[in-house]
Amino acid sequence: MSNKIFILFTFTILILLSCGGNDYYPKPRAYFRIQLPEKEYRKFDSVYPFRFEYPKYGEIVFDTNHPGEKYWMNLLFPHFNAAIYFSYKKIDHNLDKYINDAHTMVSKLIPKADAIHQKIYSDYHRKVFGNEYNIEGSKAASVLQFYLTDSSRHFVRGALYFNNPPNNDSLQPVIDFLKKDIRHIIETFEWKH
Repeated sequence: MSNKIFILFTFTILILLSCGGNDYYPKPRAYFRIQLPEKEYRKFDSVYPFRFEYPKYGEIVFDTNHPGEKYWMNLLFPHFNAAIYFSYKKIDHNLDKYINDAHTMVSKLIPKADAIHQKIYSDYHRKVFGNEYNIEGSKAASVLQFYLTDSSRHFVRGALYFNNPPNNDSLQPVIDFLKKDIRHIIETFEWKH
């Protein structure tokens, strides 16, 4: 009987000692896992003076906030709380002005950007020329902007924005995902003459 009491006493002491103190270590802050959809595209071809392919998980909404600009639109990504804002201008000997405006819009992001990388597009067959600006930095409001033109009649500018405070470190998988979609838009972009 004394062996049983000794074992029970030892077991009780071990249990009490193993309960530990008040040492609490919080878990590091984490972000939700983001489910990325499969890449599938559909054609945007309407009364607009251009056409392109865009992702099926995107939704085109015509811009009603600028009634004088009938070819402005937004490509919304509700799942990611993001949008690409498209603006269109007809060129009338003012291409330099539109290009300078596009550069100005990107240069406004310099204080919040760590780096801005520029990529030039030239497709003589489709007559699509332009620039893509990749904006790096965790506090930049827009992570990618671009403009496309045929150099004589049409000019389109696009900008990707997220509808939440900039924290591009946590959004990086979505940013990379949507950058591929924007490149697909640019690579399938065509003017209607």
